[in-house]
Amino acid sequence: MWKDYSASFMKKNRASSVSIMVAAFISALFLSLLCSLFFNFWNYDVEKIVLEEGDWQGRITDEIDEDDLTMIQNFANVEKAVVNEELSEEPEIVVDVYFQNNRTIYQDMPLITEKLGLDADAASYHELLLSRYLIHDPQDEEPPLLMAFYLVILIIMSLALILIIHNSFAVTMNARIHQFGIFSSIGATPGQIRTCLMQEAAALCAVPILVGSIGGIALSFGVIQAINLLAADVAGRHEAVFQYHPLIFMATIFVSVLTVLISVWLPARKLSRLTPLEAIRNMGELRLKKKKHSHILSLLFGMEGELAGNALKAQKKALRTSTLSLTLSFLGFTVMLCFFTLSGISTNHTYFERYQDAWDVMVTVKDTGIENIEQAEEIKGVQGVKSSIVYQKAEAVCSIPETDISDEVNTLGGLGAVAGSSVTVGEDSYLVTAPIVIMDDAGFKEYCEQIGITSEGDGSIVLNRIWDSVNSNFRYKEYVPFIKEEQSTIILQNAGQVENSIEIPVLGFTQETPVLREEYANYALVQFIPLSMWEKIAGQIGNSEADTYIRVLAEEGITLTELNVLEADIVQVISREYKVESENRIQEKVSNENMQKGAMLILGAFCALLAVIGIANVFSNTLGFLRQRKREFAQYMSVGMTPESMRKMFCIEALVIAGRPLLITLPLTVLSVGFMITASYLNPMEFLVKVPIVPIVIFILAIFGFVALAYYIGGKRMLNCNLADALRNDSVG
Repeated sequence: MWKDYSASFMKKNRASSVSIMVAAFISALFLSLLCSLFFNFWNYDVEKIVLEEGDWQGRITDEIDEDDLTMIQNFANVEKAVVNEELSEEPEIVVDVYFQNNRTIYQDMPLITEKLGLDADAASYHELLLSRYLIHDPQDEEPPLLMAFYLVILIIMSLALILIIHNSFAVTMNARIHQFGIFSSIGATPGQIRTCLMQEAAALCAVPILVGSIGGIALSFGVIQAINLLAADVAGRHEAVFQYHPLIFMATIFVSVLTVLISVWLPARKLSRLTPLEAIRNMGELRLKKKKHSHILSLLFGMEGELAGNALKAQKKALRTSTLSLTLSFLGFTVMLCFFTLSGISTNHTYFERYQDAWDVMVTVKDTGIENIEQAEEIKGVQGVKSSIVYQKAEAVCSIPETDISDEVNTLGGLGAVAGSSVTVGEDSYLVTAPIVIMDDAGFKEYCEQIGITSEGDGSIVLNRIWDSVNSNFRYKEYVPFIKEEQSTIILQNAGQVENSIEIPVLGFTQETPVLREEYANYALVQFIPLSMWEKIAGQIGNSEADTYIRVLAEEGITLTELNVLEADIVQVISREYKVESENRIQEKVSNENMQKGAMLILGAFCALLAVIGIANVFSNTLGFLRQRKREFAQYMSVGMTPESMRKMFCIEALVIAGRPLLITLPLTVLSVGFMITASYLNPMEFLVKVPIVPIVIFILAIFGFVALAYYIGGKRMLNCNLADALRNDSVG
């Protein structure tokens, strides 16, 4: 009998059945998509870490012999121990240790070092890789929580998806309390009612859950391919390979089925606690325990506004997921767009616009000193090259007497007030950093001509400027002279050993930097010297960086294709003898834009997902409210309400459901954007000119449109019913 009843009910109530099937499909689809994307992003992150830093878990560095290596390999939880030939330098040997169960690594590594008789600091841990497996040092008071944060987001979004199924069942089941009360009064047991509900749930949700889970996998594959396509030009990025684990599929199915079972069990449990008389008296209508006046809606829309307000308050619990999801989607989408707009403005300020005319191609010659580069003239002869400079950087410090500090700095309160802890205060002097930029002789001569200083003789050009941090911010920096321009020499000291120093002539002071893609420290006295000078003082100062850089400017109006060719030609010249890395300005900008698009695609998809969750909940409620609100509107019509008034009431409800999240979001968005603008010290007018109004308006209109569509469909079905019968009969037509 129950089988026949369930089949008959589903056949006669297609709207509520379809709403449950759609809810189950959407939830399973997006739950599968979320889990699959999370797994792939996690797997990609792990692959990136392994490619860049290796897959070792623990590392022991000390004087280790064969017996010690054997002892490590024989440790109970050690899978293997391998000597890292690349990092090992006699007498110290570096051993990479891999564990069978890496969750006990922070307990096992100290035991291994103790067994070898080594100090505790001989052991090191691959903390970044371990953190991706949620393994943290128990002694660390501030462990990295990025993965835990992502997991919390995944769980919250999954719970929101699960609520879609639950709400769909709740709407339908609550409307049937009256019917099951009748069955209970004629002898049906709670167990029989539960069986009926379970078989209905199985019939309605089995196929949508299965199809949705498979569809989520397919969507995840498509997202990964889209990201690969958008990020194809990003230098140094390895291509993401779609991966899937059977446990994810099983978890998706299990969670979806469990949600259905709980959603069915809850109303059955509620029914079992009701007496048959209480259940029969429950007509499944939406009622407020206490009538409340909707002053704003009644003021704006009259009687229909008051009725719509009461109806929305009665549906408050059912619409909670919709309100939360739509609010989060509005907030997430608007804040995301504003963040990327501000980020783009900031990046253009600090990088692309700032160095627009400073470089076209940059080549990094790995582990090679500038004195070994002999291809400088050959690079200048490459077709399309306008100019090129070979340079290297080194570290040094210099001591500046208080009397040599410029009057402008003293006016600001002294060097300590301007630079703070960036300088070291001594007796009547300051110790400041003095980075050295070593340029090839031809490039140095070109720089001297640029600033109008003679390049004859050996010496240094001093970048005599300091950031006026008192009267300007880091975004719009203003500079004042650092020291008085009276010195003919400057004493540079080794940054690591200040007792090593050398006095070099000063060819001139300037506040104009050479045409290089370099950021100079705010409170440093930068020195520019030619290669010929460096070769004389390198033995006393030292501290040069391992790599050398080649900055190339191309001819005006060069295109991306032409610049790619020029970059390849330059690399071909220099890579015959050295290991090099290269990049070009236009490609860098394209890659940056693609990365931003990729990030916006991912975050936008999650915002859209939240919107879909909210919209699906609205559809679930509106398509399932036929039985619940049938008597309500029949009563309204019995006292003279017209179909036009009913339509107006539906429109008001749709407007409130879609508009309330917008009203909540706008102030929060304004506050968030205001905070971001303040924190980034950007001019608000720059943002207002580029504020992403169009995509935000499109997103808002899409939400309003779908909510209106849901109410249109539900309202049309309602108005097409014979509402007069609802006052006499509670059967579903």
